[in-house]
Amino acid sequence: MTVASHIVELKKKHETLSEQVAKAQRAPAVDDLHIAELKKQKLKLKEEIARLSEA
Repeated sequence: MTVASHIVELKKKHETLSEQVAKAQRAPAVDDLHIAELKKQKLKLKEEIARLSEA
């Protein structure tokens, strides 16, 4: 897997997590800890994308 294709996959995962966060925030009975965990995962992906983009 090339770095570029890896970045594309990470961006897809990041977008999926963004959609999950948005959906969870609209749901009335979603645990705030679950939303926080999703956001944490998004941040890790964003940092990994940035790191690989600089390389």
